[in-house]
Amino acid sequence: MADLLGSILSSMEKPPTVNDKEKKREKERKKQMEKMKEEDRKRKNAYRVKVEKQVNEFINDTTKTRLKFPPVDNIRRSIIHDVAEVAGATSFSFGEREEERYVMLFKKEYAPTDEELNGYRRGETWDPEEAKELAKQRADEAEETRLEEERREPVVVAPTTDYMDKYKKIVGDESAIEGARNLTPNKQFGFVPSENKKDKRSVEETMDQIRAKKKQKAAESEVEAAAANTSTSDS
Repeated sequence: MADLLGSILSSMEKPPTVNDKEKKREKERKKQMEKMKEEDRKRKNAYRVKVEKQVNEFINDTTKTRLKFPPVDNIRRSIIHDVAEVAGATSFSFGEREEERYVMLFKKEYAPTDEELNGYRRGETWDPEEAKELAKQRADEAEETRLEEERREPVVVAPTTDYMDKYKKIVGDESAIEGARNLTPNKQFGFVPSENKKDKRSVEETMDQIRAKKKQKAAESEVEAAAANTSTSDS
């Protein structure tokens, strides 16, 4: 009887322990996380396929130079930037608040100007025709300013004093005129007029004579050295 009771009890399943329950819950959580990651991966792939189709149509459409995407989160913006780079387009993100940020693509042959980019950053709409008109207006204003400056007569500044009159009061009329003509710096400033120089040789002639003197001196030194050596050997 005891053996029969023991056999029945041993065949019964043991009640789960606390540790077993926790392991089971952890396993279920991991399974749920993996399922969520897989769903997120599928959503990202589906979004990438959608973006690739839009970008491909944009690149092949000769009538469009810009493509604006609606505001999306940073992960989807990164997908757009990546697809644009692969397709050979330029992309920028605009918008101050995170929920307002969007991506705009530009064909590389129609790159945006700094003025256009700054307009988007300020939240303004950009009208190409209006921009052309504004650029033309600025060019016309610059040209008008240039022509106006050319038409202006040069301003002649008259001296406030009469130097001739100044010399006249000091040394008289004739001396003042002669003094005003002869304003060449003299020897006291380190300059001597060429007509007052005693040496009329040119620079080349002077250098040739200096070199000749050096050669002559060197030859004389060699002769003296040879004579000294001869005298030493004779003794």
